[in-house]
Amino acid sequence: MYSGYFAKGESALIHWFPPHIWALLAGLLLDIIVGDPEWFPHPVRGLGLFIRRMEILLRKCFRNLRFAAPILTASTVLLSMLFAALLIWLAGLFGAAPRFIMMALLSWTCVSVKNLADEAKDVVRALAVSVEAGRKQVARIVGRDTAALTREEIVKAAIESVSENTTDGVIAPLLFLALGGPIAGFGFKAASTLDSMVGYMDDQYRDVGWSSARLDDLLNWIPARLTAALMCAAAFLARLDARGAWRVVKRDHANHSSPNCAWSEAAAAGALHIQLGGTHMYFGKPIYKPTIGNDDHAPKPDDIGEANRLLYWSAALMAMLIIIIWGIL
Repeated sequence: MYSGYFAKGESALIHWFPPHIWALLAGLLLDIIVGDPEWFPHPVRGLGLFIRRMEILLRKCFRNLRFAAPILTASTVLLSMLFAALLIWLAGLFGAAPRFIMMALLSWTCVSVKNLADEAKDVVRALAVSVEAGRKQVARIVGRDTAALTREEIVKAAIESVSENTTDGVIAPLLFLALGGPIAGFGFKAASTLDSMVGYMDDQYRDVGWSSARLDDLLNWIPARLTAALMCAAAFLARLDARGAWRVVKRDHANHSSPNCAWSEAAAAGALHIQLGGTHMYFGKPIYKPTIGNDDHAPKPDDIGEANRLLYWSAALMAMLIIIIWGIL
């Protein structure tokens, strides 16, 4: 069925999986090795520019932004999927190999393992210099106000970011790549980028971003729960407290305003024996989040490294799961 992508006579193993699964695995490997280098023209940067300009246009054209919100959501997601499909088609004009390479490169841009881990490591390095340096660094990966964070709060913020983004930056895109290749992966990436840019419930974005936030919740519903299970298994492989992770997931998975965020945060909190959540400042206003996990010890910079281990093990387990399921199919 897939022989058009590979030369005849190659190992039967190559023909065992469809090309988009091989592209997924190649893209994941690229991400783990290379990450997201600054020189690479990452599509998300162009996507962010489109979202910002489209938002400005809709604010000028619509008095009621609640009617404009679905336009912003649909146009961003559909154009992103069309963009991926167009690149794959254009590459296919030059043959099967360029088409596969393009699929692998697009898959690479959908996943963010190394970059997320590196940003978290940079928080640890910054904290070794000063709390102020830690505040500036953690501001790169969280949406809350960081100017007054304590050392422990900086560590908690980094761990929450790593655990939450294990879902929407790794497991969810891998799932959509497995289901529909780079086109589906780009659709998810667009929805996730929309949510990170306009999916806030403050006065500025509540109306224009409501549909993007709802779509992101919907698309992450299954991945969030899958991530929690994978992180519990990852805790066992990383020699952390897998049973504790599972207990906290069962107890605290609903302790969040989002239907999805607490699942992975609970797994990380239980595995590390720390407590996440609490009151944080967003846009100058205090927002209370229910606590997740047990306050067995104060969060310390080393815990960020353990959260990164959960991230990498979860990504590996997801790849293995995809291979097993497609091998059975």
